Amino acid sequence: MRLLLSLTALAAAAHPALAGEPARPPNVLFIVSDDLNCDLGCYGHMVVKSPNLDRLAATGVRFDRAYIQYPVCNPSRTSFLTGLRPTTTRVMDNATHFRRPLPDAVTLPELFRKNGYESIGLGKVFHRGLSPDDTKKEMDDPRSFDRVLYGQTTAAGNKGDGRNLTGGTLAWCRWLAAEGADGEQADGQLADEAVKVLGEKRDKPLFLAVGFYRPHDPFQSPKKYFELYDSSKFDLPKSPEGYKPPYPLSLAGGALAVAFDGFTDKERREFLHAYYAGISFMDAQVGRLLDALDKNKLSDNTIVVFLGDHGYELGVRNWWNKNTLFERSCRTPLIVRAPGAKGNGTPSAALAEFIDLYPTLADLCALKDVPKELEGASLRGLLGDPSRKHKDAALTVVKRGPVLGRSVRTERYRYTEWDGGSKGAELYDHATDPGEWVNLADKPEMAKTRAELSALIKTTEAGAKR
Repeated sequence: MRLLLSLTALAAAAHPALAGEPARPPNVLFIVSDDLNCDLGCYGHMVVKSPNLDRLAATGVRFDRAYIQYPVCNPSRTSFLTGLRPTTTRVMDNATHFRRPLPDAVTLPELFRKNGYESIGLGKVFHRGLSPDDTKKEMDDPRSFDRVLYGQTTAAGNKGDGRNLTGGTLAWCRWLAAEGADGEQADGQLADEAVKVLGEKRDKPLFLAVGFYRPHDPFQSPKKYFELYDSSKFDLPKSPEGYKPPYPLSLAGGALAVAFDGFTDKERREFLHAYYAGISFMDAQVGRLLDALDKNKLSDNTIVVFLGDHGYELGVRNWWNKNTLFERSCRTPLIVRAPGAKGNGTPSAALAEFIDLYPTLADLCALKDVPKELEGASLRGLLGDPSRKHKDAALTVVKRGPVLGRSVRTERYRYTEWDGGSKGAELYDHATDPGEWVNLADKPEMAKTRAELSALIKTTEAGAKR
């Protein structure tokens, strides 16, 4: 017997008088934060202030080992919104729209729409930028939503104190403690619109996707969120003495690495300060959405999913970006609150992948005509019993020019192969080296483990472990 009933069945059980009538399908609030790593209070961070995500985690299932399939925005979002691995979608950059290689793919919001839901997309759900002329609107997907809104920072919201941390070398690497209220920023506008949507009367169930832009660069948030932190008290990231990445491919390098090498402690503290302020700003907007659910009496019939689209190194290895196959880029927050789930309030240490989200929501909402080619596995069982095992491994890939890197994460190890191992391999034992500083791949005593993990990459990618 399944550990968790579908929410439609739960609704009927909660209202016996309605047992003979079709139960109203659950709503879904799907929240994505851009470039967010696990530096949150609910994930044990001692500095970042994230009270609203902390309360969501306290009432849902917090996944402590959830891994994206590609550590860059567009490939990652394409993957979890189609339920397919990047090696299947063939989307491995920020320029390729998934409809080119996959014109007939049915996305997650599109499937809800086909099942009678009103599907609304606010902000950055699929990959798009935040620019005055909305130049990346073409990266969105009209088939997925009945209506969309993107938000746009106002002129007043672009005023304030700040600077570029690289002297202009990297245009994106800048922060701004902005004047004005939250509504002068795009994320504040998205929250305004989401609150309106949640207050509307409708005959259909709702799938509402809200893609917040922060803490993604430019690191711009209202000044009051900067004032939550004293950067002089931050612990700066450090590497072991003499550390060098195992291979040039391990980090993307190039102009970014040169600019980051020029950072002083002043730039490092300012970067952390602005990133943390962005998290707290985004967190406040999430709180408004949760409050709107309660105010409109929707919490008992709304599945809430919160996730980051990938992690962020944030200075580890002196890399102030994403796009690596290390833990900090591959692991990202995932919180799921399903009304009536027995696991709510209990964290899960099970390995999970973001391609699991599509089949999970389709399962919980009893959707019809679910694509047979989905490559993830429903997390439904973990929502009922967070202590159970889900899968043997999580797989993340990244492209470096013509070279594909594949990284598999198991209970104990992370193992990475560049070009099938011909361009290098990395093996880290998280039992003794959670920072992934010591590469064991060429140690003779690890040969058997390495061979097993190499085989696991192939079986995981092929789906043999589902």
